[in-house]
Amino acid sequence: MGRVYNFSAGPAMMPVEVLKTCAEEMLDYKGSGQSVMEMSHRSKVYDEIIKTAEKDFRELAGVPDNYKVLFLQGGASTQFAMIPMNLMKNKVADYIVTGQWAKKACQEASKYGKANKIASSEDKTFSYIPDVSDLPISEDADYVYICQNNTIYGTKYKELPNTKGKLLVSDVSSMFLSEPMDVSKYGIDYGGVQKNVGPAGVTIVVIREDLIRDDLDESVPTMLRYKTHSDSDSLYNTPPCYNIYVCGLVFKWLKDMGGLEVMKQKNEEKAKILYDYLDSSKMFRGTVVPEYRSLMNVPFVTDSDDLNKKFIAESSEAGFVNLKGHRTVGGMRASIYNAMPKEGVEKLVEFMADFEKKNA
Repeated sequence: MGRVYNFSAGPAMMPVEVLKTCAEEMLDYKGSGQSVMEMSHRSKVYDEIIKTAEKDFRELAGVPDNYKVLFLQGGASTQFAMIPMNLMKNKVADYIVTGQWAKKACQEASKYGKANKIASSEDKTFSYIPDVSDLPISEDADYVYICQNNTIYGTKYKELPNTKGKLLVSDVSSMFLSEPMDVSKYGIDYGGVQKNVGPAGVTIVVIREDLIRDDLDESVPTMLRYKTHSDSDSLYNTPPCYNIYVCGLVFKWLKDMGGLEVMKQKNEEKAKILYDYLDSSKMFRGTVVPEYRSLMNVPFVTDSDDLNKKFIAESSEAGFVNLKGHRTVGGMRASIYNAMPKEGVEKLVEFMADFEKKNA
């Protein structure tokens, strides 16, 4: 079997060009006589890899000078605790719950202070984004938290919430580097890289420098302090060296593709192909209120569980893999991140139309 079209929500499809470079450099990175996997993270050659990766990321994402870029471990889920541990001065934070991950983040924050759920779309299985233009922001809130693109439910904020002057913190895991973002609107934006940016094992945190505190409660572990990682340029302990190297290759690939404006255009084109088909199909339908649809994650269903199962089995057989929806939602989900070529979406739609004809 050749390469399949991988619609996994993460770990997800990687750019083939990047994988080829990884293969070419696997045994000998640029004449160093060793693989990046074997290098000391304190070596000159690795120092250049991580510094170049950060520089390219800053350029791509338009990170202002007063923000630090940290390459951390522990996945986005560790940030659910790290954020309140580091930011909760008043022990109060406001959470907008639009899916599983925001819900988990809110629950985690409640261990460290008062986590107010100021809006939620749980009443309709997270199929929309609530109106965030005039929310009851708590006067003493340390920050307002969102998950900007919801991987499981396929929704995306089209407007950022009016935080009424409070700090905005955003989990951007499943839309990272898929379109331009104004970093200055956030106190922190962060994400696990295993969807759009690289192999699982790295979390990138972009944090405004004035939020990196050294007056934290003594009970906050050393490894869960932003200051620890900021002071040591993400090299306090051994980082996930190889994975950061691969992320660096993806940043170069994105720059070669023309940057984030171009990626946004490509991602809009791909999503339109799939959504247009879903809107015209008599068998398949999208599950999200159209105005809140994600460009990255597209959940859809038929009206029959048996048909869903049959579709998942047959599509997988035909080389369209990982289309099964998240266990909490069922049905199907196509994640069409940066590395998914337009041709992959076109072929999926062809397959869906054929399946519909045969099973009408």
